[in-house]
Amino acid sequence: MNDKRLQAQLREDIGTGMAKKIRKENMVPGIVYSRGEETRHLTVDQLEFIKVFRKVGTSSLMELDFNGEVVPAIVKTVQRDPVKGQVIHIDFQKLDMKEKIKLTVPLTLLHKDSIELQPSVLMQMLDSIEIECLPGDIPEEIAIDVSKMTYDTPLYVKDLDIVSVENVNVITDLESIICTLNEPTMSEEDKDEEAEEVLDPAEVPVVGEETEE
Repeated sequence: MNDKRLQAQLREDIGTGMAKKIRKENMVPGIVYSRGEETRHLTVDQLEFIKVFRKVGTSSLMELDFNGEVVPAIVKTVQRDPVKGQVIHIDFQKLDMKEKIKLTVPLTLLHKDSIELQPSVLMQMLDSIEIECLPGDIPEEIAIDVSKMTYDTPLYVKDLDIVSVENVNVITDLESIICTLNEPTMSEEDKDEEAEEVLDPAEVPVVGEETEE
């Protein structure tokens, strides 16, 4: 079973009233648009969409299945109810498999819990990068191993494996820093605890007490 395929139904009736009716049936109204084509209105199952969306997000190719007509697409926007959090509307963009697309893909830092240099604090500056490629070449993920980082070796966009992939153009500046590893700084609470340990209570001056000569 294709876990990136979503069953969809075309709909002709549009408007606020119809959208509310659709949502009451645990369905979600949406549109799929493409340059040079008429926008199509559709509905998808709420739970099925969430299942697929967890897999593809807004940066991976998926398929809309209109009763056998399979349309390659990506999710462009997802609107949620501000109170209940339920998905209330979705915009899809139909893709031409022969035309390159620019998109933002999230970065994954691997082995954050296994960094060899300890103690240390990992600081992430970039959580995504922009790329350009054909829809069929959109990467599943862009990841980098941080387990062997040191204080003086930040990781740059140019260190990503995706940079050397022939069919993918990385648009983000290659000299942009993804993350750094720093020595932990002492918090004010730690400083207070350290002061208590170092200072002998007998040496603490008492306000108003005169020194004997």
